[in-house]
Amino acid sequence: MKYLVTDQRDIRYNLALETYLMEHADLTEPILYFYINSPCIILGANQNAYEEVNLDYVQRNKIILTRRTSGGGAVFDDLGNVSFSFITKDDGHSNGNFLKFTEPVLAALHAMGATGAELVGRNDLQIAGKKFSGNAMRLEHGRMFSHGTLMYDVDLSVIEKALNVPKDKIAAKGIKSVHSRVTNLKPFFTPDYQRLTIEEFRDTLARKILQVTDLSSAKEYFLDDTAKRAVTAINQRIFSNWDWVYGNSPAATIQHRQHFMQGTIDFRLKIKQGLISYLKIYGDFLGQADVGQFATKLIGIRYDRQAIVQALADVDLVPYFGKIDRQAIIDLLVRQE
Repeated sequence: MKYLVTDQRDIRYNLALETYLMEHADLTEPILYFYINSPCIILGANQNAYEEVNLDYVQRNKIILTRRTSGGGAVFDDLGNVSFSFITKDDGHSNGNFLKFTEPVLAALHAMGATGAELVGRNDLQIAGKKFSGNAMRLEHGRMFSHGTLMYDVDLSVIEKALNVPKDKIAAKGIKSVHSRVTNLKPFFTPDYQRLTIEEFRDTLARKILQVTDLSSAKEYFLDDTAKRAVTAINQRIFSNWDWVYGNSPAATIQHRQHFMQGTIDFRLKIKQGLISYLKIYGDFLGQADVGQFATKLIGIRYDRQAIVQALADVDLVPYFGKIDRQAIIDLLVRQE
């Protein structure tokens, strides 16, 4: 088995590298690939960004949002998490066999003191009844990867804020995440493994999985300049592409309602492929102009703050909504909480 570590911390680049390896690398031997990400949310291939993510919180806190090519639920990563990926040829009977790919990981964790770590259900790793790893697979053209997260010292307080959208605000089709109780691995390790940097944790895992005492003796996989350019192109085409992240979201119906001193506004929106496809406005605000005309100005616009602000830049909102503050109206249109 060959071994690859990336020093990039952008999840979009790291997923692009994984995609490149699965599609183009020499897989005479499997590749074990590790990556660490700055704060980010990774949607499953079939999930709805507007349902799964508190977009206001994510944007305010500069958390990267992208979508992977494999299925499953949304996950939050930060610099306290290590992600791993086994990239190999499809042998015809490994699809769905998460035990095969997580066994060497679990053995490494057991050796570090987390002896209660186990595969639970189809694709989750848990300890003491709490989840610390989600896993997913992708198969294509006789090749596959099985990848997962390992929460070593993640900021757990962010998860509920970033992945918690009030259910009475939105109804949508798509694969919904089940936000189980989660935990970090660090408290379950023996003392020697509780003081590691995230890079030391990654390298310890690698040595134990590869069964080497020093990574210098492992067979490393190298990327040449042509491969690096290809990874950058994949990143731009897919993982950093707005249409991939938001446009792939199944259709959603959203309601945002708020009472102001000058009256109540009730927005009803439908989002399709990331664009506003329907907008109906109710309320007892004191506008004089037809709000239906206001709604037409947003049909076909991307459902994000910047696009909406730009679309309304030259629109006087007073005739439609009276003296309700302009910024408050925009905040209501795009809010997630």
